[in-house]
Amino acid sequence: MGAGTSPRAVTGDLAAGVDVGGTFTDCAAVAPDGTVRATKVLTTPEDQGLGVVAALEALGAPAGAVTRLVHGTTVVTNLLLERTGARVVLCATAGATDLLDLRRQERAALYDLARHHPAPLVPGDRIIAVDERRTVTGIARQLDAEGCARVVRDALALAPDVVVIALLHAYDAPSHETMLAEAFREAAPGLAVVTAAAVLPEIREYERTATAVAEGYARPGVQRYLERLGDRLRTARFPAPAVMTSGGGMRPAGDAAQHAASLALSGPAGGIVGAAAVLRDAGIADALTIDIGGTSADAGLILEGEPLVEPGGAVAGVPIALPRVLVETVSAGGGSIAWVDDGGALRVGPRSAGARPGPVAFGRGGSEPTVTDAQVVLGRIGSGGWSGGVALDAAAAAAAIGRLAARLGADALRTADAVVRAADAEMARALRRVSVDRGVDPRRCALVAFGGGGPLHACALADALAMQTVLVPPFAGVLSAVGLALAPERREVAASLLAPADALTAAAFSEACEALASRVAGRDRAWLVRVRYAGQGHELEVKAAPGDDGRAIAARFTAAHRAQYGFALSRPVECVALRHVASEPGAGATFRRDAQARPVDAAGGVDHGGPAEGVILVGPRAVTLPDATLWIAGGWRATALPIGGWRLDRETA
Repeated sequence: MGAGTSPRAVTGDLAAGVDVGGTFTDCAAVAPDGTVRATKVLTTPEDQGLGVVAALEALGAPAGAVTRLVHGTTVVTNLLLERTGARVVLCATAGATDLLDLRRQERAALYDLARHHPAPLVPGDRIIAVDERRTVTGIARQLDAEGCARVVRDALALAPDVVVIALLHAYDAPSHETMLAEAFREAAPGLAVVTAAAVLPEIREYERTATAVAEGYARPGVQRYLERLGDRLRTARFPAPAVMTSGGGMRPAGDAAQHAASLALSGPAGGIVGAAAVLRDAGIADALTIDIGGTSADAGLILEGEPLVEPGGAVAGVPIALPRVLVETVSAGGGSIAWVDDGGALRVGPRSAGARPGPVAFGRGGSEPTVTDAQVVLGRIGSGGWSGGVALDAAAAAAAIGRLAARLGADALRTADAVVRAADAEMARALRRVSVDRGVDPRRCALVAFGGGGPLHACALADALAMQTVLVPPFAGVLSAVGLALAPERREVAASLLAPADALTAAAFSEACEALASRVAGRDRAWLVRVRYAGQGHELEVKAAPGDDGRAIAARFTAAHRAQYGFALSRPVECVALRHVASEPGAGATFRRDAQARPVDAAGGVDHGGPAEGVILVGPRAVTLPDATLWIAGGWRATALPIGGWRLDRETA
């Protein structure tokens, strides 16, 4: 059995989730009675699909037992990071062909004049000017058949894999984009064509264009990956996959392949969904989350039991203005490499040892010291068997940290402690960005720590933010996979809704809500409006429902603005866009203690054995979990939870 696997026999009708990380590929399956079974295997960077199938096979389930499969993938993120996506030709309105270069005219770094933004996904010599223009009052320059033919001819001469069409103000009236797209399909029937109005029908031409380009850039790679994965799964007698979206829902593979940009944060979103499920079970409403893997750490925020969803943000320097679960990612994980810069200072990350070769302690050829190696040297991770079939080599880890210590002129223990503290500082900054920067006081929140490294760093991060409570959930090391298995099927549609709030009647708003709802199926429905003060450059999203009028929406916006920023303005309020979410319930889980956690003495690494249920432990000491390691720092008390996992509370004097 893999790490964290239930000893119970495997039955049918399992809802499974598979999360691909930088080091491990995690799998969790939820049975009809709500119990969870989990496995962990090493990621296969050469083809993620190989690891997905291996993780599912490691469950030991009989053929046909898995009937629902949701996958969290880093394919889109990797395409954007490595710049290995499709060859895109962009068709843009004449006079507005430099949007991708101009961006928002903000600096990459305020005080570093030498730093530059990443190059656009489409260089200037692959942007075609379209002789058309639409203004707020109507069409100022009509696109005709001759203009379409010229654009098609010039674009096809550049041998594109994908053509993206992003014309000014098409969010309001997409007729010119549609006309040009039809001309491309007639001239080149097999060519993929993406229109910005279909991807993001909202204001802001730069974000709309950049998001449409990201969609075109990633779509062919996503399609190829999902097709190969589907073939492998079918051969192994597993169901066709659905894919987690950045917004926290899932789409069937065929649908997901046509919405590639919405998958950019596929994996991290699963962890937030899983954390929210655990919090609801524990009766905690507000929490920060930290998911620490081998390559990176993802910080998130859950308020009133639900993951916070924001309108969009940048991924690998590329703006993608689609709804996504709030995640702040930093290059600080167990595999992050510790090194000494030219000035003699200790640095940690952003380079990672990844799955291959991995940390030195994994014994897979790694030679550079990592955060995991530092934790081994500090005695917080015991030697012997570990998650994913890895046997830790403590002596090799100590030698690697020793070489780093020699460069710094320090002893090995002090160096290992400094490596861990450096990683903690980077993660704490990410937690502040998702909380303090949004007007949320972290002191009133719990910290949910998961991923293979989350429980190791939890106490230090809570100390840094003056938090009083930490929750380490059951199946902490594979919680993202659990969240994927639980994820609801969700479809989102959006439309522009530019209107002063005081002019928006209940009838007009209800009509807009019903028009969006008619485009997607779903049992559970929700509407959200993006709202701002007139003249503001950003919006807040507030909940609404058919029958609301502009005054009710404005009142919710004012309350949300005061809560987040501490003040409200005496200015007119205007609505910008309307988003509708239609969903079907996902699998349900009743977390149970399916595996024995083993209290371990931090100093001697002695396995004391025995079940963890009902145990109260006082730090400093380590607890070896089935799929991770928990470090209870001095000044903290850990209580085993009935559902499995641990609650840590700061000791009072």
